[in-house]
Amino acid sequence: MRLLLVEDDNHVAAALSAVLARHGFAVTHARSGEEALHAVLPAAAEGKPPFGVILLDLGLPDQDGYQVCGKIRKLTSTPVIMVTARADVRSRIHGLNLGADDYVVKPYDTGELLARIHAVSRRTAPGDDAVPAADNALRLGSVTIELATRRVSVDGADVQLTRKEFDLLALLAQRPGVVFRREQIISEVWRTSWEGTGRTLEVHVASLRSKLRMPALIETVRGVGYRLVVPAASA
Repeated sequence: MRLLLVEDDNHVAAALSAVLARHGFAVTHARSGEEALHAVLPAAAEGKPPFGVILLDLGLPDQDGYQVCGKIRKLTSTPVIMVTARADVRSRIHGLNLGADDYVVKPYDTGELLARIHAVSRRTAPGDDAVPAADNALRLGSVTIELATRRVSVDGADVQLTRKEFDLLALLAQRPGVVFRREQIISEVWRTSWEGTGRTLEVHVASLRSKLRMPALIETVRGVGYRLVVPAASA
């Protein structure tokens, strides 16, 4: 898999590139936001396959990492993992709203980073961008979830979700009112069982509530997990 590493610290980049190479990744190193954006531009003329994952450090010398993430998302649907020292939930939600698929907080464990890379790459199946001829949709009040095309709309207006956000919403929506245990959600959406993923789940739930502008749609069941509450208008 080709991987784009956006990191301005050459020593950090060299060490991480060596680790990634040992695990089978072909790493392209970008030292700035401008280099990163140039790297993700269509390279069909060069005969290069697209990147499988982009690791984006937020502390870049020329542009704010959040801005770079937003620009990358306009150019490609390649999964983006933000690498940041900002551990507060608000910063993470902001990154997800801009189109990041996941994040890793510094200092991170290399094993966890590799697991997250594999997790987001598994969610990118060939043909995801094709539009199937199917009307398999879930309608919950003003919310419509089109499973075949992976589109979500509220009152007819499209809502842009990351892959993980869509997978989480679709999982809960297929059984409205049913409580999903945290461990079950993490297993089905992230395909992993590490304890550290719990915080990631909380951030994605918060991001969904924000993007859909329906805080009550996903209810927290304290000590257990989450469930999707059918809006009163559809009852």
